[in-house]
Amino acid sequence: MIQSFIYRTGNVLLAAFLVLFFFIAGADAQNVTAKVTKIDEKAFAELIKPGEKPLLINFWATWCVPCVEEFPDLVKIDKEYKGKIDFITVSLDFEEELDAAVPKFLAEMKAEMPTFLLITPDETAAIKSVSKDWQGGLPFTVLYRPNGEIVYSHQGVVKHAVLADEINKLLPAANEN
Repeated sequence: MIQSFIYRTGNVLLAAFLVLFFFIAGADAQNVTAKVTKIDEKAFAELIKPGEKPLLINFWATWCVPCVEEFPDLVKIDKEYKGKIDFITVSLDFEEELDAAVPKFLAEMKAEMPTFLLITPDETAAIKSVSKDWQGGLPFTVLYRPNGEIVYSHQGVVKHAVLADEINKLLPAANEN
């Protein structure tokens, strides 16, 4: 293609510029990363305090095959319920992945929901602060009413339809229909 362009136009300099432009543009597109905020147990406790909207939290890791499998559905849930619920994801990857694998994965998934990397010396305490039913396995999804009451939790891959149904039960417009 480039050779035919040079042959037709005779402009090697323009062709070189175009090749360089597309190379740089492609490299920039590949290097786009999502923001991941490192939090500790105290900051996590603030995140899960009751608010005005239902709160959905998904715990996952890049090394967790079922987590990676369900993530496209979570991105879809985020798009469908943006502004209607608060939705965060919490990565339990290793701290050294904060600037590498985690943001790269989120960018590939086109994930826009706030994402946090939880670093705590006592994982058991963090797990218990989320749900007494959670045993620490991933993925884990929990949905809270605005008052902080858990209405749904699931360890393992969550199904989009099931999660959407649970969220709809909490939204006023869905309850009026």
